[in-house]
Amino acid sequence: MIAVIQRVTSARVEVDNQNIAQIGQGILALIGVEKEDGQPQCDRMLQRLIGYRIFADSDGKMNLGLQDIHGDLLLVPQFTLVADTTRGMRPGFSAAAPPAQGERVFTSLYQRALELYPSVKKGKFSADMQVHLTNDGPVTFYLQCS
Repeated sequence: MIAVIQRVTSARVEVDNQNIAQIGQGILALIGVEKEDGQPQCDRMLQRLIGYRIFADSDGKMNLGLQDIHGDLLLVPQFTLVADTTRGMRPGFSAAAPPAQGERVFTSLYQRALELYPSVKKGKFSADMQVHLTNDGPVTFYLQCS
């Protein structure tokens, strides 16, 4: 499982010109599901998303996690994160989970996130989404859980 996380002051997702999810300060996480991903990867990714220390403490150091600041989490499925871009001029998606598995794993990630953390929103799987965000910093990290 791959996540590109961005520290945001706000973010929202639109589908068909309708706002379907919106958060304030927190983390926007773009999620890519790989073929071998299941519940262990979901659990590890959530642990990292909720606890990853990317927010400033009183000294301006990145020492606080999402829980510490009581921030929001926005999960957005993005299969293109799993693309193989090592050769040629067109990405390959052989490592990506098939759509049914990807949706099942992403849904499991979201449902487990709701159990562990009070403020979670999500994008829509297999939809043409417009993601709007204000990246705070900018601060962006790539996380991978195998």
